[in-house]
Amino acid sequence: HCKFEHPRHGHLGFLPRKPPRQIRGRCRSFAKDDASVAPHLSAFMCFKAGMTHIVRDVEKPGSKMNKKEATEAVTIVEAPPMMIVGVVGYVKTPRGLRALTTVWAEHLNEEVRRRFYKNWYRS
Repeated sequence: HCKFEHPRHGHLGFLPRKPPRQIRGRCRSFAKDDASVAPHLSAFMCFKAGMTHIVRDVEKPGSKMNKKEATEAVTIVEAPPMMIVGVVGYVKTPRGLRALTTVWAEHLNEEVRRRFYKNWYRS
């Protein structure tokens, strides 16, 4: 029977198992906005770069593993440097938030401007 002789390898939620179309991720959720705090960065881009393992000392008094070494799996998260290039202002509407205006920075680096052109070398 297939269920016992050849079980599934991996989670079906991660199909199709292939590299992404673009390496940059996207922010899917943000923290609740607090109006009493000054404007600040509420999210940053990062992505999972891989996994490895570490050996650490366990400090749990009363546990059998107390003051012993344990091997644990850890995830490596890559957070490339970010640059603020603009700010988007939103207004509340009956159907949710709507973008009101966008304010761009005055002096953008050449590396940043390259991202906005499809064929930078021709422009």
